[in-house]
Amino acid sequence: MSGLVNALVIVAVVAVVIVRQFRARQIGTDRRWWLLPVILGVVALREPGLLDPHHHTASALLLAVELVIGLVTGAGWAWTTRLWVESDGSVWSKSTKASGGVWLVGIALRVGLVALGAAVGVHQDSSALMLGLAATLLVRSGVLAWRAQSFTGTAGFAPAYGFGMGRPARKERV
Repeated sequence: MSGLVNALVIVAVVAVVIVRQFRARQIGTDRRWWLLPVILGVVALREPGLLDPHHHTASALLLAVELVIGLVTGAGWAWTTRLWVESDGSVWSKSTKASGGVWLVGIALRVGLVALGAAVGVHQDSSALMLGLAATLLVRSGVLAWRAQSFTGTAGFAPAYGFGMGRPARKERV
């Protein structure tokens, strides 16, 4: 794929993921949460311009830093996401303002990394950014699935606190 197509894919995936995460969504621990990040990673690794042929060491170092930023962003995003259990035992999630802050910091770090690469003369292809995004999504999805399992337990259903208890009666005012 060309760099423009990669950039469009990255923008589309980020837009869809961010919009979906700021709405309440049910988390299924048996889903294939790893599928989209793996597909993005495979597409990124198939691109020939992942490393600059004239600056192998510097581009590999920038790629490693990109992956670390992706991993940290994914973990931060997952840990700032609110999880709760509904009365039927299903686990739900919704990103918070802190999650948005994690995204903004991650984007700022990536922009700084691209600027640093340009300043030292290293050509960075969009496949490096796509690989970092895949790392972000993989870590975030994995941590959320793990957190959701702690809500439901390994046996499947674990009721929410207060499940089955009657609602308290409203106080009458005199």
